[in-house]
Amino acid sequence: MQDLLEKIHGKEISLSSGKKVLDTKNAEVIDTEMNFKQKILGLLSDPNIAYILFMIGIYGIMFELYNPGAIFPGVIGGISLIIALYSLHTLPVNYAGLALIIFAVILFIAEIKVVSHGLLTIGGVISLFFGSIMLINTESTLEVFKISWQVILVTVILTATFFIFAIGLGIKAQRRKPTTGIEGIIGEIGETISNLEPEGQIRIHGELWNAESLDGSISKGTKVKVSQVSNLKLMVRKIIYK
Repeated sequence: MQDLLEKIHGKEISLSSGKKVLDTKNAEVIDTEMNFKQKILGLLSDPNIAYILFMIGIYGIMFELYNPGAIFPGVIGGISLIIALYSLHTLPVNYAGLALIIFAVILFIAEIKVVSHGLLTIGGVISLFFGSIMLINTESTLEVFKISWQVILVTVILTATFFIFAIGLGIKAQRRKPTTGIEGIIGEIGETISNLEPEGQIRIHGELWNAESLDGSISKGTKVKVSQVSNLKLMVRKIIYK
């Protein structure tokens, strides 16, 4: 600081009030600390903070849309996204990078809806990675601003891990035997509440169903197993215990 003051001493500058000569050789240096508001705004100007808030905002809103009424993810996501947009407004943003990140999120959502065997997730990870790298324009006059490689890699890895886990659960759910509706009742055990000759009624999980025996007459109070469903009528067989 002192070296700078000595070098600019005697230089002439132009102001709106006219030309002035700097007298800084023996100038007193007074340090002024930033106030709380300035410190907060300075923190938000960090591209790493802006990037993290942006991703939290996107995923918070996305989780709220998938789980309506959760409230917490939506509130946190909305606040984070608004603050992130303010932060990005103060930074040299590359809109191609921003578009790639948004496109990555679209691909991740599509993967949950459409079975692509992981192709959409791979595309989303690649899009998120390159979008994160390109998000801040390092060729601008503010070249000191850039997103840390560590932050980018951690975000991409966590995102990929989450969606791979979600896809795995989705595939497992698709392969699982139906547990609700007409298909879910096939194979269930019930009890006849009237004689089936061959038609009558049975009780399954506390519900009454019209049923027809595939084994001829079945007496009241007998355990039966559902073999198929036809026009909301259960086709049952008597359970024979060995």
